[in-house]
Amino acid sequence: MNKSLFFGAIAVLFLLSGCTDKATVDVGTQETDTRATNAQSTDTTVRSAEGVNVSSGLIERLEQNAKSVYFNFDQFDINTGAQKAIEDNARLFNLPEAEGLSIKVEGNCDEWGTDEYNYALGLKRAKAVKDALVAQGVNESRITIVSYGESNPACTESLKSCWSQNRRADFKLFQ
Repeated sequence: MNKSLFFGAIAVLFLLSGCTDKATVDVGTQETDTRATNAQSTDTTVRSAEGVNVSSGLIERLEQNAKSVYFNFDQFDINTGAQKAIEDNARLFNLPEAEGLSIKVEGNCDEWGTDEYNYALGLKRAKAVKDALVAQGVNESRITIVSYGESNPACTESLKSCWSQNRRADFKLFQ
């Protein structure tokens, strides 16, 4: 299992556990201070560095509404079909209730190519999406990028339709 994926899963479990203890999670270069306001509530409150409380339910809803950006085979440019997803996501990320959140763009690839090539391509895809979001008015300082290469497939069958689902950029939101 990919170490970063494993540690990311552990971090998510801490965030969703509903503990009243302070938990610090390192997300790129930013640290997040989280506290559950009610241990029995599934909708925990997250306190940002600016002191703004944001519901973890809000983060979940925003992530569910964020659209993946899909790419053509061996490409990292934003095609006309992906531009609508970029525009919709920029509107979502610029909502007043989302402005205090950081955005992680996750670049992904299909299984074709070497691991090194796919990690580099995933990074180029994530950067292209970041640049497109910035062009749509999303604050660049809120966005970090990561590449999962081929290690985070949405579909695992060896079919063209499946491979096309894996050539994408996904989004995670954090404080």
